Amino acid sequence: MYMSTTSKNRRYLRRKNKVNAIIKASASFPRLIVNKSNAHISAQLIDLDWTVIAIASDSTFSWTKSEKAHQVWELLASIALEKSVSTVVFDRNWYLYHWRVKQLAEWARKWGLTL
Repeated sequence: MYMSTTSKNRRYLRRKNKVNAIIKASASFPRLIVNKSNAHISAQLIDLDWTVIAIASDSTFSWTKSEKAHQVWELLASIALEKSVSTVVFDRNWYLYHWRVKQLAEWARKWGLTL
């Protein structure tokens, strides 16, 4: 069955608004923002003043997608721990909490960040 792009966009916007409502409720912590495409994934730590604390991307890695996500997280976590960031708000944008996005969140918890 064919799905129109307007209904798909409505789903994306509904998810994005839901995530933003959660983030705005806990606005006293920096954001961990995830961006992904079919081939790549990147993550950023952004402060309350919208200044970038740390950024990591997988553009230099040539492994599988999940290994790229793990390497991105290790890079970001090392920078975050140097700058003594311990609690963040997980901003997954409109992406589903599934596979690589979920892995990033789980690794964040393993490394000691509170989400």
